[in-house]
This record gives sequence, C-alpha cells and structure tokens, in this order.
Amino acid sequence: MENIEWGKAPLDASALRLRIQQVYEEMNKVVVGQRYMINRLLIGLFTNGHILLEGVPGLAKTLTINTLAKVLHLDFQRIQFTPDLLPADLIGTMIYNQKTAEFEVKKGPIFANLILADEVNRSPAKVQSALLESMQEKQVTIGETTFQLDKPFLVLATQNPVEQEGTYPLPEAQLDRFMMKVFVSYPDKESELEVMRRMSNLTFDSNVNAVLTKSEIFAVRDAINAVKISDSLERYIIELVFATRRPKEYGLNEEAAFIQFGVSPRASINMNRAAKAIAFFEGRDYVLPEDIKEIAYDVLNHRIILNYEAEAEGVTTKDIIDGILKKVAITK
Repeated sequence: MENIEWGKAPLDASALRLRIQQVYEEMNKVVVGQRYMINRLLIGLFTNGHILLEGVPGLAKTLTINTLAKVLHLDFQRIQFTPDLLPADLIGTMIYNQKTAEFEVKKGPIFANLILADEVNRSPAKVQSALLESMQEKQVTIGETTFQLDKPFLVLATQNPVEQEGTYPLPEAQLDRFMMKVFVSYPDKESELEVMRRMSNLTFDSNVNAVLTKSEIFAVRDAINAVKISDSLERYIIELVFATRRPKEYGLNEEAAFIQFGVSPRASINMNRAAKAIAFFEGRDYVLPEDIKEIAYDVLNHRIILNYEAEAEGVTTKDIIDGILKKVAITK
C-alpha cells in the first residue's frame, strides 16, 4: 500500500470510504478471518459506541483491538481485569507528594482513546461501576476533581462466556452502555490454516501503518451522521424495540413466554446510528431495511433479558430476535 499523505483539505465521502478500506487492508496484515469483528469495532468507533466482544480465549480479540489502535494511531491502554483489581487501578488516585506536602492526582490507564478492558467480567462490581461513569459520561472523578476524557474515547471490552469459572455476570445497567455485543466465533479451516502459518513463523512482521488521523475519524462520524433514514424506517426501528417490550401485541405469543424485560431506548438510538454506518460503508447515503436487520442482532442481543423458562428450554436471544424480525413489518 502507498503511504498516505495527510492533507489539510477535508476528504469527501468517497475518499473517506477509501481510508476505511485501507484500514481493513492494514488489519489483514496481522488479523486473519475476523472481518465481521473488525467491521463492528469500526462501527463503534465511528458512531461513538462501546463494543463488548464475547468469545472463548484464543480468538484474536485482544490482537485485533491492539492492531486497530495502531492502524488508527490512537492512544491505547490495555487493562487486564482480575478479581483483585481496584477502582483506583482503573481511573487513578490521589497520592501525597512529600516534597510539596500536597496531594496530587495520578491518572489511571482509563485516560486514553482506546481502552481494551480485557476479560471485563472477571472483575468485581466496584470496578465495573467505576468503568460505568467513563463509558456514559466520558469523564472520571478522582477525589473532588472531575476530568474529561480525550476524544475519541472508546471502550472495547472482551468477555469470556459467563459459564466459565471465575467470571461475574455484568449488571444490566452496564450491559446497556455497550452499543453492541458481538459474538466472536472460531475461524474457518482456511483462515485457521493461514493463522497457523503466520504465527508459527518466528520472523512474522506484525507492524502496520497508521491510516486514519483523528480529524478524519471525526470526518467519518460527520459523514455517517449525514446519512438519511426515512420516516418509515425510523418507525420500523421503534416497532422492533417495542416488540421486545410488548411481544403479544405483535403476535409473538411463544416469544412472550420467555422475555422478562425488553430493551431500553438506547437500543433504538444505537440501531439508528449503526444502520447509518453500515449504509455509509456500503457506499450509500441512505439506509435500507437490510441495514437495520443486519445490525439488529448485535444491538439487541445483550439488552433482551430472558427468564428462567428460556434457560430451561434452551431459548436464546437470537431465537427471540429471529421471531421479531419475521413478525414485525415495515409500514409506510
């Protein structure tokens, strides 16, 4: 790939899409077969939404996020969440300076653009609560002082399945702060073969080039925000959301027996933003119904709270979303 010249002139939509394609190309130098995960991470970055990745260890979640930070030339911090982690280890604390006889602020690793909260569900509730303010308010409070976090600020959290030993289920309030929950699956045979060949080569070069500047990231955000969505599709999003809350009104009688709580208004906001991002990536300045359907699973799956009957019957949130997408129609 040619080295990119950083110009002062603002880029148009086509040029910004070319930059995004170059991001994929750089990522592919290191990460194999995870285009879906990379796509969702970019959607989060360009729409100001945090992402939760769930999958068993060894699926390149950490490698992907680390590489993305290098490609985007953003400040990056990796925080390993453990049972003995304290809130101060995350946001920072006040320390006493003996020379000045005053307390000074020592900022924690949360002060970066991209935060990798690795195995976030291995930390206790106090640490997860400390993460909550930074995710929602884009600020942290140390002592009596509140500090604004740098922009862009994005939390990319990884989570091992809850049934694994030593994990704590994330509270619903914190789950709702994540724009999307993305399930990371095993690679196919050809992808894993390529991974094996690369990583078994001791001379493998994992260096990547920086592709986007901060100003261009914000330019992509503006371009996505300008994507048009019709009134009928906006109402379609609302109908999908209300179907999780009042399933029987939509003929979802079987699904209603398994839903304990429907999704919050954040779901409709995030579905709107994510659908616009997909449309922009596809080269359009307008949203199609397929964009909404494509993103619905990632936006809704962690917000629908199922009851014990669902667990006993083996019903998943994917089953519920399948039913909703089949029954809820687009009205003009």
